[in-house]
Amino acid sequence: MKIALIGYGKMGKMIEKIALSRGHEIVSIIDIDNQQDFDSEAFKSADVAIEFTAPHVAYGNYLKAWAAGVKVVSGSTGWMKEHGDDVKKACAEGKTLFWASNFSIGVAIFSAVNKYLAKIMNQFPQYDVEMEETHHVHKLDHPSGTAITLAEGILENIDRKEAWAEDTTDPKLLRIDHIRRGEVPGIHTVRYDSEADIITITHDAHSRQGFALGAVLAAEYTKDHSGLLTISDMFKF
Repeated sequence: MKIALIGYGKMGKMIEKIALSRGHEIVSIIDIDNQQDFDSEAFKSADVAIEFTAPHVAYGNYLKAWAAGVKVVSGSTGWMKEHGDDVKKACAEGKTLFWASNFSIGVAIFSAVNKYLAKIMNQFPQYDVEMEETHHVHKLDHPSGTAITLAEGILENIDRKEAWAEDTTDPKLLRIDHIRRGEVPGIHTVRYDSEADIITITHDAHSRQGFALGAVLAAEYTKDHSGLLTISDMFKF
């Protein structure tokens, strides 16, 4: 498979290494200093572009890739509130984006466990639920896209919570706290606390390798699928 990379930081370099090890070809690498390469024949030859950049440029990168006729796999977060409806419309009209807040297989499993636990805990209102996410100091957005996805899984299944929020004491809101320190790849914790006890589930990433492998697996899946795709399409839990 021919892959283009959009963004060549730590994640981009790790994705490149894993893609090559799985027999794929990297036909184009686009970073901040060669944006003109979106119009190159090399980029246009890609089956899929894998995009890991910053929240303020992600949507523009999707548009450039789609204009070149290239499907996109993206792990960039922070753009959904402003451009989510536009992306849904574009994908309904024939464009392809596989988007995930987190490509880790472990996080996909954790997300499934999170939803199942929320269904159970909906029966036990004595437990209050809250979340915490920790990431490296370079992460610009908060809460993390993964935390938002996990929160949505809880809100779908717990009637006593109406929405998520940061810095809240409102019992009707699901509180999400964020911490930024060091080079932490990502830690997500969900807590159910009562007067009697506390139930905690945590996913703690050891490195970015799991995210990079998941992104390549998503690209392999996206090559033969179209529309707006997510982790739940690829992993059937």
